[in-house]
Amino acid sequence: MAHADRPTAAARSRGRLLTTLGLTAAFLVVEVLGALFTGSLALLADAGHMLTDVGALALALFAIWVAARPPTPAKTYGYYRAEILAALVNALVLLAVAGAILVEAYRRLRAPPDVLGGPMLAVAVVGLAANLGCAWLLHADAGSSLNVRGAYLHVLGDALSSVGVVVAALVVVGTGWALADPLASVAIALIILPRTWGLLLQAVNVLLEGTPTHLDLAEVEAAIVRVDGVRRVHDLHVWTLTSGREAMSAHVVVADVGESDRLLRELHAVLHARFGIDHTTVQLETEPPVVLRIQGSNPV
Repeated sequence: MAHADRPTAAARSRGRLLTTLGLTAAFLVVEVLGALFTGSLALLADAGHMLTDVGALALALFAIWVAARPPTPAKTYGYYRAEILAALVNALVLLAVAGAILVEAYRRLRAPPDVLGGPMLAVAVVGLAANLGCAWLLHADAGSSLNVRGAYLHVLGDALSSVGVVVAALVVVGTGWALADPLASVAIALIILPRTWGLLLQAVNVLLEGTPTHLDLAEVEAAIVRVDGVRRVHDLHVWTLTSGREAMSAHVVVADVGESDRLLRELHAVLHARFGIDHTTVQLETEPPVVLRIQGSNPV
């Protein structure tokens, strides 16, 4: 049972994603100019995250548009997986950016350049406000869509990195200690890496058609067996089409296939109400006949 006309979780966030993209792109220009003027690696690192945010948000919106296309004979499930691919690309790009920041921070720790603390602080404060606003816009839908969560993590990472830039700028202004700038950059990268790695693992699990992390296969099997007339289940598979939309297939052994209409109706209802599984493929079967064998004779 499928609901092809129901919008995906990410599609319901299109307006917020567009607003966030506009705010992020506008401040990206400001932060790049500020980084060049002040010589701050922390600001440049934050601008790098901003750049990946712009790409992530644009990719997320593109994936929503692609996922809304109807199924075809060649793509019978439609293009739902485009959203998961977008989340995967976002995670890989952010991992690469974090690595580049760590390399540049190492170079600057060995030879710290001069940094203009005052302008750096001003840009960082404005950036923190912009990032917090964008994170607030996306937070509500980040839990229901892996694609939106990827964009949210980008924005949240920028908010956290902006805090680091603000702290580093205060240290530079107050003490003149230039090493605070590359050290803040290292902290930014180390904060982002674990969250990005978790997003990458989730996206890979979906692409490998692994069991959704929020579902227990044993509980799904137990719920099916509790339906009146069901004896056992085999070849049970549950996987994710896209965030918030799971599919399941199973062979269900029943007492009487003559009750197929009732059994299928109850199975679909239980799977939807208990686990949120909308797309189910159930093959009903009966137990094979018992064959008795007597030594030295034919089967009876």
